[in-house]
Amino acid sequence: MRYLLIVQAVISLLLVVSVLLQNRGSGLGSAFGSDFGGYYTKRGIEKFLFYATVVLAVVFLAISVANVYFASGMGA
Repeated sequence: MRYLLIVQAVISLLLVVSVLLQNRGSGLGSAFGSDFGGYYTKRGIEKFLFYATVVLAVVFLAISVANVYFASGMGA
């Protein structure tokens, strides 16, 4: 049980770092659809960071569900 909490903390830190390293859409204008650049393709490290963020989020979710399962006494 303790190992799951440690792994979850490490995954959460990695997830925060991967989100913060992505710098697409620096302003609020792009959030509301005023991106004048047209289509945008991720390449190189940006593509890797995107996929790493998705994988880390899925792993974090799975570990969270496992923590709840074991904490509720069903897995003991």
